[in-house]
Amino acid sequence: MTLAQKTTLSRALTQISYWGLLLLFTLWFMWISPAASDNPWVIWLIHVLPIAAFAGVIIKGTPRGHAWLCFVILVYFMEAVLAALTPHTQIFGILYVVLVTTLFISAMLYARWYSQWQRSLNQPAAD
Repeated sequence: MTLAQKTTLSRALTQISYWGLLLLFTLWFMWISPAASDNPWVIWLIHVLPIAAFAGVIIKGTPRGHAWLCFVILVYFMEAVLAALTPHTQIFGILYVVLVTTLFISAMLYARWYSQWQRSLNQPAAD
């Protein structure tokens, strides 16, 4: 598999898991299991806003932004593992862990492979 193909695959996985995570948050916190308060959207916003800030990065495909997204996703991973270990939120937690793990790995690989691919394009061919 070439670097261009690896970059394309990791970018596709990143986009799928990123938008899937936002969709999971929306479904879970707004419809499936909203907070008991009158404003379940506050809990939803707390979860969505930090990663929604990376929407431009995901759309444009900037590798440095993908690397920064990985740092933010680590906090979500901790919450996902706790949710997966709690009987009340186990199904949500398992989906959450899968999406966050996929997002972390694919975003990090995209940043790495994209940078390597760009460097290989800038180097003169060996004779």
